[in-house]
Amino acid sequence: MSLVIVGSVAFDTIETPRGRVDRAIGGSAVYSSMIASRFCEPKLVGVVGEDFTAQHKAILEERGVDIEGLETVSGGRTFFWEGRYGSDPNERDTIVTELNVFESFSPKLPESYLSAGFLFLGNIDPVLQLAVLEQFPVKPVTGIDTMNFWIEGKLDQLRRVLEKADLVFVNDSEARQLSGESNLLSAAESVLAMGPKVVVIKKGEHGAHLFTKGFQFIVPAFPLEDVLDPTGAGDTFAGGFMGYLASAGNMEHGTLKKAMIYGTVSASFTCEKFSVERLENLEIEEITGRYNSLSDITRFDRE
Repeated sequence: MSLVIVGSVAFDTIETPRGRVDRAIGGSAVYSSMIASRFCEPKLVGVVGEDFTAQHKAILEERGVDIEGLETVSGGRTFFWEGRYGSDPNERDTIVTELNVFESFSPKLPESYLSAGFLFLGNIDPVLQLAVLEQFPVKPVTGIDTMNFWIEGKLDQLRRVLEKADLVFVNDSEARQLSGESNLLSAAESVLAMGPKVVVIKKGEHGAHLFTKGFQFIVPAFPLEDVLDPTGAGDTFAGGFMGYLASAGNMEHGTLKKAMIYGTVSASFTCEKFSVERLENLEIEEITGRYNSLSDITRFDRE
């Protein structure tokens, strides 16, 4: 099945202890759609300026991403972010944020996108997330991402999105903030009560924890000897997860468990190089190989 992905398309300048990259393509829609293309047919919705050239668009198209929904604003400039990481890859400082054309982003889905069976709403204003959902004549299976900024500033609108969502991706601090619960089990139960059928709590280097009513699954992060650039890892996790779900066409427990593992190993590849460089030539055989490796090192007998 096809998967519509709505989110940011950006240029990123990133500095880590291992190096620096200037104005590389990034954004939630870019990371998630490029990895999802290894599993299904992703259809991207976003906005860029004229500085996002045909060469940049070709990076997406060559990976099989449908960019009919990528709007180019004449005379505009693309969303730009600059960040710096220290020795701890879990912490970063934002140096510059320029919203540019993204500030007035109003997602408009092409007609050909409206029959998609799956939808991933990246970390954007919940008002826009609702506007996208309202464009579908039949609601697809919907996963959403959010962040502390929206939890603080637009909680009412976010709750309306959660009522309609099937899955929500949050990190551990966002789960606690959204629920008001310090314990993650209690936090997950609270978020499930808001509407979604599935809550996935991302914990960075400590893996991820999936919850539904009456079912849990935990997966560790894939072990890496070297993390070059963690930017986009969370978006890649969600893209791999949603891409696999779309390929399977269901949300059974077994499928959700596999989606968790595919999301986890997908994110590990992003960390190995700057920006989307590792994703540009990544093939499903490599993903499957890492899936099998993670299975081998986490399997144990009950007796």
